[in-house]
Amino acid sequence: MSILQVEEVTTVLSGKKLLHNISFTLDRGEVLALVGHNGAGKSTLMKTLVHQLEKKSGTITIAGDTDQTNHLLAYKKHLSYLPEEPMLLTELTVMQHFQLYALSYDMNEQSFHHQLDRLVEGFGLQTKLDAYPEELSKGMRQKVQTICAFLPDVSVMLIDEPFIGLDIYAVEFLLEILRERMKAGLSIILTTHQLEMVKDLADTFILLEHGMVKNRGPIMEFDTITRGFDNV
Repeated sequence: MSILQVEEVTTVLSGKKLLHNISFTLDRGEVLALVGHNGAGKSTLMKTLVHQLEKKSGTITIAGDTDQTNHLLAYKKHLSYLPEEPMLLTELTVMQHFQLYALSYDMNEQSFHHQLDRLVEGFGLQTKLDAYPEELSKGMRQKVQTICAFLPDVSVMLIDEPFIGLDIYAVEFLLEILRERMKAGLSIILTTHQLEMVKDLADTFILLEHGMVKNRGPIMEFDTITRGFDNV
């Protein structure tokens, strides 16, 4: 059963069409890899799905009948987003970011602390809870953003280049919690330049080219699609 339906979505920015009639569905528990060369439209599609970019036409529906256009707040509570670049607020401490996310998703206090304690320890941020973003390295900011994305219990998670900026221990922990969420039935859309990780995590793929779907299928078929695709 599909949890996310994307139908004929087109995104235009400054008069330029970035996405052309994109259509696909994401099943419950499915991990979908978006692949394509730089500029293919992967991050644009992610931003359109989370409404950072507004689609020009088409429909996006989550959890059966929650439409992005008509039920935006309810729609957003069904998904979390881990962007390629951390989007932290300079005036908030690390802990205040976590508290803000908890409030945004109506998390109860017990669930919040249960999730937070393990994530903070796993990413080694115990001593940084009172720090502001400007005091943190890029890798630490990425860890903060990652924890924010994994705090709420959602139906769909969007992950854009999750391993950039993370040290080897953080990558190992991220893979651990990703596999736990996958086993629990979380649906995931991800992009990464590290194709071996994609093949280990994903069930299916969509190949984007110039903002259009060029191909799709089971992840095991990706190797047969094209040659010279080392720099996706």
